[in-house]
Amino acid sequence: MLLTSRGTPEWFSRGFAIVFCGAAILVGTSASRHLTAGRGPEPFYDLLIVHGHIIDGSGSPWFEGSVAVKDGKIADVGRLENATAKQVVDAAGLVVAPGFIDLHSHSDFALLADGKAESKVRQGVTTEILGESDSAGPVLGPAAAAFDKSLEPLGVKRDWTTLGEYFARVERQGISVNIASYVGSGQVWDDVLGNVNRRPTSEEMNKMQQLVDQAMRDGALGLSSGLIYAPNMFATTDELIALSKVAAKYGGIYTSHIRGEGTHGIQSIEEAIRISEKAGLPAHILHFKMDGHVNWGRMAEQVRVIQAARDRGVDITANQYPYVAGWTGLKQCLPPKYLEGTPGEIVARLKDPASRAEIRRAIDQGLPGWDNNEVKSVGGWHGVLVATCQKPENKQYEGQRLDEVARSMGKEPVDALCDLLISEDAAAEAIYFSMSEADVELAMKQPWVGIGSDGEAVNPDMKFAGRPHPRFYGTFPRVLGVYVREKKVLTLPDAVRKMTALPAQITGLADRGLLRPGMAADITIFNPNTVMDKATFENPTQYPVGIPYVIVNGVVVISRGQHTGSKPGHVLYGRGKAGHLKVRVYTRLPHLSRLQPSS
Repeated sequence: MLLTSRGTPEWFSRGFAIVFCGAAILVGTSASRHLTAGRGPEPFYDLLIVHGHIIDGSGSPWFEGSVAVKDGKIADVGRLENATAKQVVDAAGLVVAPGFIDLHSHSDFALLADGKAESKVRQGVTTEILGESDSAGPVLGPAAAAFDKSLEPLGVKRDWTTLGEYFARVERQGISVNIASYVGSGQVWDDVLGNVNRRPTSEEMNKMQQLVDQAMRDGALGLSSGLIYAPNMFATTDELIALSKVAAKYGGIYTSHIRGEGTHGIQSIEEAIRISEKAGLPAHILHFKMDGHVNWGRMAEQVRVIQAARDRGVDITANQYPYVAGWTGLKQCLPPKYLEGTPGEIVARLKDPASRAEIRRAIDQGLPGWDNNEVKSVGGWHGVLVATCQKPENKQYEGQRLDEVARSMGKEPVDALCDLLISEDAAAEAIYFSMSEADVELAMKQPWVGIGSDGEAVNPDMKFAGRPHPRFYGTFPRVLGVYVREKKVLTLPDAVRKMTALPAQITGLADRGLLRPGMAADITIFNPNTVMDKATFENPTQYPVGIPYVIVNGVVVISRGQHTGSKPGHVLYGRGKAGHLKVRVYTRLPHLSRLQPSS
């Protein structure tokens, strides 16, 4: 219950709501002793959270106490007797935790359409990490036309070129959550070469490195890659190492949607490890999974590879979402050669009868090295669910499996797939049921695996989002409700750690993720007995329950389960941001055990 400590008549303690200066002030008996102390001097803190079970993000068990906030920072934590504040939140029976950090989000442009970030902040998310493979900047050259067209359904018009200019746009508009972003390897490739499969010249490679350098100085966290997507997939390991070395200069990280998450998962993980070792920076794997029905039960093999790398000193981590289905473009059902070029060129190929025949053979029989045959990985056409279409005439297919779409159209599945992509300019999205519950749980148990939604900050009125994956609305409460309370896969303190301190450590956000004095006041308050996701694959646009309060930078954004309209979020910058990092390169001198700075 949200309280005030200013001038409190005794009859307030019986529990009333009044309107003061146009604002509702809610008062209850449980905090009356804290209010009495504030009758004399001015309240010392801006916000005081009392009576809570504090889980501080470190993995330690809960303790009872209070959290005090002043000037957007955590001022004190513990048993704060007689403390006074302008606002008091009574957290009796609730857990007080650091705000959740979403390690993998696609809210880059949805936040420009609606900065309230409803589907994320209602989950307890206070920071989103953006920029998988195709980041919000830089945007220039061959990339610009398709980039701008992709923004049209959101009603967003681009007025930026660099990542820094995008950050400035976000700050001007205002957002309810914080954001940080990578610079995408696919983005800079598209900027310089376009969506083409060829080796860059030395001049082109130099230009891509310059763009990564600029983005790191703009505040990017590091370099990201999405190696099942064009043009990301066209980059070689050595080219990714060259780009990663630029990010390493600024204390950055290499983050990857690896090339294969099924049959070739181990080789793909080993590529990420090699990039980490050769470029000299940490590596992070997005949505860690074992993809494809034929590969179910092999998660333990991937875990052993990553653990072995960590044991020998490689800083590699991963994240996951708590679902057995993924979500990506419907065009990912196509063989790789059909993903090259502009949307218009992709559509033109799909109209060719010979191409249709080749696509049909490739999906049915497979192709050498094509680990990402999405139709095969989900066990057939029924495993692909159409999630998002933009054309009004295609909205009828949202929520249908591809075999059902084919029957509705009176066509073979390959023809239904191609015709739907043609109608949608290759931009439709789909959900792929490709994972096993046992593999999801095994991945979740690993201490180096954090939580990332791989979703967007949306609301039910955003028609461009269609019928999205339920992870958009339910990822974090699902971990707490299903995998902590019901299945007991994780303890509550460790689940909170995977959502807070671990993501902050991975991304280098040194002032987030823990409830400690001096840290940013990003705080999530939830009921451990009732917190639960409500979003389903059939009805995904449902907010969770059991998270009554969310505080961002010291400002209450969710109060009693409702959005206050506040937009206190900020851009959080990587270490390369001008003024954030003085780069010093260290070398080991012969016969000396200490590291000495090089000239």
